[in-house]
Order: sequence, then C-alpha cells, then structure tokens
Amino acid sequence: MIISVASGKGGTGKTTVATNLALSVGNAQFLDCDVEEPNANIFLHAKIKECDDVSVSIPEIDNKKCEYCGKCSDFCAYNALAVVRSTVLVFPELCHSCGGCQLVCPKDAITWKKRVIGRIDHGHKKGINFYQGVLHIGVAQTIPVIKALKRKIDKNKNVILDVPPGTSCPVIESITGSDYCILVTEPTPFGLHDLTLAVEVVRHMTIPFGVVINRDGIGDEKVEVYCQKENIPILMKIPEREKIAFLYSKGIALVEEAYEWHEMFGLMFNRIQEMIKK
Repeated sequence: MIISVASGKGGTGKTTVATNLALSVGNAQFLDCDVEEPNANIFLHAKIKECDDVSVSIPEIDNKKCEYCGKCSDFCAYNALAVVRSTVLVFPELCHSCGGCQLVCPKDAITWKKRVIGRIDHGHKKGINFYQGVLHIGVAQTIPVIKALKRKIDKNKNVILDVPPGTSCPVIESITGSDYCILVTEPTPFGLHDLTLAVEVVRHMTIPFGVVINRDGIGDEKVEVYCQKENIPILMKIPEREKIAFLYSKGIALVEEAYEWHEMFGLMFNRIQEMIKK
C-alpha cells in the first residue's frame, strides 16, 4: 500500500505525520519526495549508506555538422537553445530533455550528454527502508529527481511518501499512483484556504483521501465544518501542546516518547486500510 502525506501549504506538520506514521507501522518504506528541502531524516535518524546520482540528458552540438539553421531553437518551447551567428548556445538549466531538438535537426548534429542534478540517499532505521531525494543547489527541475526516487518503491512494503508542500507539479508527480493521500492542515484561515486547493487536486486525480488537523486548538472550527460539509474523513487531531513542540524542536518523533501516539497512528493506518478495501 502506498500512502502519500501532503498539504496545501508548508509548515502544517506534514513531515511530522509522515514520520510518526512510518514509525508506527511494520514493514515500512519511507520516501522523502520533498527534494528541494528533505527533512524527514531529522526525525528518523536513518544512517545513509548509499548515494546514487540523478542525471538528465542535455543536447550537445557537433559544430562540424551544424549549419546553424535555427530549427532546433525555433522548436524549443523552453528557450534552452539559441543560435547566434556561428554558435549554438545551450542553456542546461532550461532544458527539459524532451529530445525534440534532435528530431528536427536536418544534419543530425545533436547528441546527448549527462548533467547531474541531484542524488538519491538510502539508509535504514528501526526496520524502515529509508530513501530521500536531494536536488542540487541552483537546479530548478525537481521532477526527474522525484521520478528517480519513486522508482525505488517496493510495493511489498507499506510505503509512506512525504510529499512537497503546495499543489504544483512536484506534488502531482509525488502523489500519482498513491492508494491513499493524507492531507495535513491546521485550523487557521490559511490552512483552510490551502486545504481546499489540495482537496481539489486529489479529487481530480481520484485518489481517496482524509484529513489530519495538526495544532488543533489554535484557531477556529472552520476546517472541521468544511470537512463535514464535503464528507471528508478527519483521520486524527494533533493538539497544540508544549511537549509536542519541544519534541519536534529536538528532532524526536512523538511516537518514540509517547506510546499512546504510537497506538493512535497505528489505528489511523488500520482505518486507512479499511477505507481502501471498500
């Protein structure tokens, strides 16, 4: 079973829910898909033993064959190529590796070379098979790293995906193929607004989902009213408590210090399993 943990905005407690859930179920695999700033291992403390580079293909111009006709640059929708006099400029940061420039080149003057844009880290902690994607600084394209990370999914395990915040392309790529999506929010106007955007996304993708309300008690009840109106199950409420905040600040998972939370996350996992079966 693949469970993705997402949120319409950052800072709602998405990683808190994902890591505590992974620590509460057996046979778990954890993938941190927030490749721009992965932080799940602050709480899981997995020892990284393997690192694999993630590369994309970018065009390389053979100046002996090229006649500088400009067809490649005209074709490129991302402006990754520019023909200037007797030179073709390649902008690797803009290239999406679609291969179109090579297809339209009449002189077969374009080949490909690799550009490393990130890496996949792998380790273990307390029975959890842990992976995280790390995008290199200055690189804008998260999707290739997320795709490479998701190829590590073992469907024989209980897979937990920590998804990037928001509702943009990295989120879509991360939650695609999930059996269930947990949306983490907080009871504030911003939390409600961004929750409604996330709900729209998962409904469009026809992924079953439910809501976890984190920092319950700091705001109003509008999130609960919205969920009731939209028939969205509220899977759990995590109260605003000094002890919880203290553990978080120390990088300590809640379930490792309070057994009752270990049991509650386990019950939530069982409930999700039952909903998927229906």
